[in-house]
Amino acid sequence: MAKKCWDKKLWIGIGISLFFIFLLFRKIDFNKLQAAFRAMDYRYLWPAVLVTFISYFFRAVRWRFLLLPIKKTLLRNLFPSTIIGYMANNLLPARLGEFVRAYVLGEKEGIDKSSVFATLVLDRLFDGFTVLLILLATFFTVRLPAGMEKVQHGLVVGGYVTLAIYAGVVAFLMALKSRPARTLHLIGKLLKPFPARVSEKAIPMLGSFIEGLRLSSKPSELIALVLLSLLIWATAVWPVDMLLRAFGIVLPITASMFIMVFLVFAVMVPASPGYVGTYHAACVYGLMAFNIQKEKALSVALVIHGISFFPVIFLGLYYLWQGNISLRAVGEKSSRQGG
Repeated sequence: MAKKCWDKKLWIGIGISLFFIFLLFRKIDFNKLQAAFRAMDYRYLWPAVLVTFISYFFRAVRWRFLLLPIKKTLLRNLFPSTIIGYMANNLLPARLGEFVRAYVLGEKEGIDKSSVFATLVLDRLFDGFTVLLILLATFFTVRLPAGMEKVQHGLVVGGYVTLAIYAGVVAFLMALKSRPARTLHLIGKLLKPFPARVSEKAIPMLGSFIEGLRLSSKPSELIALVLLSLLIWATAVWPVDMLLRAFGIVLPITASMFIMVFLVFAVMVPASPGYVGTYHAACVYGLMAFNIQKEKALSVALVIHGISFFPVIFLGLYYLWQGNISLRAVGEKSSRQGG
């Protein structure tokens, strides 16, 4: 049953990706696309890859702080687990990489997987609020060309919707942590229309999840979490700016922040593994808001996606080989836990 559910999600995602690929390549001038690649300054590629991996390293360090209330974990286990998780997100459907990441570290450190996954929920919340900060900064600083006011207004609306969603998630987590029995009882009532096995599986998982939902009360550690979140996203935005410059596109750093916000929204949309199509469309239409020609915007999108896709896959495969880990086995176990 779970397998059919994942298969259905996979095919829906592939369909959405194909739709966006069709939109992107429809009426494209391939001569102009080739010309954009020929004019590219490839010296920016290696620095962009390096800074991207620095961003992943900061993610591993932040994860260590989130795990401190559970266990003092080792960076030599955290960084490979982080890379394997993001590699799995690129290769597996439905963001299974989050479960893979939790499973791999749980095995390495001997921690309950549900507790590890709870720290990844906090990890995503820190990401969400940092992106909202970038979004707000972009509202007040980015200057789109005349005629693009609707795009900027749409981004504002999207920001408010995202803020509302995150506020709801935080409220739920606070209720789950402060009044677990009452919240679990309410969830049980909400799950009554579903088969009994759903409630029987979900309630114990949430109970274990609550145990892992811990955040340090030490001011120094909380400050470190905030600073690391800023560093993670600064080193995520910087490669975008470098790759724009590789194509001769010189825009303020706020433009790269604007593109990054588009990319964040894009990965929320159901798509094939690797966010093919949706990721590229977000980058292309974000750049076109600055009157960048579609062919050049598409060439930039292909390179930015390639930088975020292939290096992490190669390093992730190395860590799988080094640890004698089977991605298929981990993925199946993770899907059973997540499904």
